[in-house]
Amino acid sequence: METVNLGLYFTSEFVGTALLALFGCGVVANVALAKTKGNAGGFAMVTWGWGFAVFIGVLASAYSGGILNPAVALGLLISGGITGTMFAIAVVAEVLGAIVGAILCWVTYRKHFDEEPDAGAKLGVFATGPAIRSYGANLTTEIIGTFTLVFIVFAFADYGDIQVGVPGGLGPLTALPVAFLVVGIGMSLGGPTGYAINPARDLGPRIAHAILPIKGKGASDWGYAWVPVVGPLVGGALAAFAAPVLLGLV
Repeated sequence: METVNLGLYFTSEFVGTALLALFGCGVVANVALAKTKGNAGGFAMVTWGWGFAVFIGVLASAYSGGILNPAVALGLLISGGITGTMFAIAVVAEVLGAIVGAILCWVTYRKHFDEEPDAGAKLGVFATGPAIRSYGANLTTEIIGTFTLVFIVFAFADYGDIQVGVPGGLGPLTALPVAFLVVGIGMSLGGPTGYAINPARDLGPRIAHAILPIKGKGASDWGYAWVPVVGPLVGGALAAFAAPVLLGLV
C-alpha cells in the first residue's frame, strides 16, 4: 500500500459521500414529495437513482478508492486493505459527508418539503424505514443485502490511487459495475427495508432530518435507526470473512 495523504483521503470520502447522499436523497425527494416533476415516479426510479448516486460518488472519490460506506470500510479493515486509522477517518468523513449531502438535498427541494403534508414521506427522503416493522426480520434483510454488496465488491480488482482494494480494475468505469450492483440489490432485496446497506447513508441524513427546520417533519424514528447501522456492519464483516474462502473456490 502506498503512503496515504490522510487529508486527501478524508476529503475524497467526504466529497464522494456528500454527492452520494445528495443524488440518492434527491431521487427519493423527486419521487416522494408533492408537486415535483418526478412525483410518483415509482420504486424503479428510486433504485436507478441510487445506482447513479453511487456511480457519481465513486467517481468523485477515486483517491480513497470510493469506499463511501462504513460497512465496506469495515470489510477492508478486517481483510487488511486499510489500517485502523484509515477506517476511522473514512467513517467520520462518510457520516459528515452524508449529513452535508442531505442538507443540500433539502435546500434543493425546500419548497416541496413545505408543500408535502405527509411527515413519513419527508423522513423517507432522508432515511430508510421498513415496509413491515419487525426488527429481527429487518435486521436480517439488511445483513443479507450488505453481505451481497461487500462480497461482490471484494470480487472486483483493486481501484484507487492508494490501492485500498475497492472496487474494480476498469479505471473510471469501475464505478459502473458497483452502480449496477446497487440497482440490483435495490430491485431484488430492497422491498422490506428500503435497502440502507450503508450506515452512513442512513445515519447521516437522519441526523440532518433531526436538525433541519423542516416544516411538519415529525419524528426521526430513532427507535429504528440502529437497524440500518448494525445490519450493514454485520453484513460487511461477514462478507470480509467469507470472501477469501468462497472466492478462492471460484
